[in-house]
Amino acid sequence: MTSTNASRRAKIQAAAPKGGGGASRVVVATVVLVLVIVAIVIAVVLGSQKKDTADTAGGSSLPKGAPSMGAGIVVNPGAPASVPTMDLYEDFQCPVCGAFERAFGPQVTQLAEQNQVKLVVHTLSFLDDNLHNDSSNRAANAASCAADQDRFLPYHAAVFAGQPAQEGQGYTDAQLRQFATTAGITGSALQSWQQCYDARRHNQYVESVQTQSEKDGVNGTPTITLNGKKLDLSTLTGPRSLNDAVKAAGR
Repeated sequence: MTSTNASRRAKIQAAAPKGGGGASRVVVATVVLVLVIVAIVIAVVLGSQKKDTADTAGGSSLPKGAPSMGAGIVVNPGAPASVPTMDLYEDFQCPVCGAFERAFGPQVTQLAEQNQVKLVVHTLSFLDDNLHNDSSNRAANAASCAADQDRFLPYHAAVFAGQPAQEGQGYTDAQLRQFATTAGITGSALQSWQQCYDARRHNQYVESVQTQSEKDGVNGTPTITLNGKKLDLSTLTGPRSLNDAVKAAGR
């Protein structure tokens, strides 16, 4: 029996491939390399998907008319370079902003439509902290989505027209959607607006406007500058006085 077992072991050893340990290591290394490649491919795909999500639905995209993060929305980019630039800083929950809109809103819109000024609107949201809600942020997001549908000023006007009588009461999502309809956003455009608003697609932009405005020294609303010079709103007695200020800035 001992001789037979020894003979069998000798045959098995003779049949075994030479350098078998090295071959096993090659197989293992190959499997590891394949797994690494697969992991890299998956990471690249997931990274791409994450970037696409951030660009479209994660709050980091710019609304139409905004040249960069922190900058206001340029309402009439086609205005000639010779006209003064009017920067308007407002918070949609600001009662004084609402009063300014009622008194001068139509005139400001007309100045922009007639390209007598280059109108840049900065939608601020600092009152959310003061009033303990998020209505300014949501309204600014909604207005930014309206800009994508070329209805920024009509939406802007609708929000102020629907401003709650009691400061701090804020806006509901249903109201913000109704303002979109009031602003003339309908059909597929309304669906696109809703998707933009629900995803808070422009939220990073909205927050950047508030941050940049603070850096620029804007500490109250409404604030209007003409060619960078702050306009004393107490001197505005009516539409004619605003026209005179615009003309003076253009000289």
